[in-house]
Amino acid sequence: MLLRAVVLLVTLAATSALGSGIAAASTAAPRVASAAAAGVPCRVGVRACVRLSTNQAWLMRGGKVLTGPVRVSHGRPGFRTPPGTFRVSFLDQDHISTVYDQPMPYSVFFNGDIAFHQGSVRSTSHGCIHLSAATARTFFGELRPGDVVQVVR
Repeated sequence: MLLRAVVLLVTLAATSALGSGIAAASTAAPRVASAAAAGVPCRVGVRACVRLSTNQAWLMRGGKVLTGPVRVSHGRPGFRTPPGTFRVSFLDQDHISTVYDQPMPYSVFFNGDIAFHQGSVRSTSHGCIHLSAATARTFFGELRPGDVVQVVR
């Protein structure tokens, strides 16, 4: 909180002294926080983290948060998303579920038939982690086979 106040004061000072174009450019840079500082509940070294109890996910690299927390939805009763530590097995940009005959755009499979993919974050799934369209593309673009995914309650 204190850091945000300092950044705001510096931005305001830069706006006054140098003009709004300089200050706007300086605030456009993405913030990269350490996983611990950002409150990520997963262990160090994971590339993707999901907290089922709060419907949140993070994408990390080198112990830093790249994206998140983002809103997700997960498995409904009878199709719960299991907690655990898994590895990404494969990616399929245009996957269609053979079981439910439903599109699963930007699928990143990490636990058998369970994947991150684009879907409604307002409705529960058959076990997969639903992400918004933009977030699904980000996860798809960042994650690779072998990357570690941790799902916690």
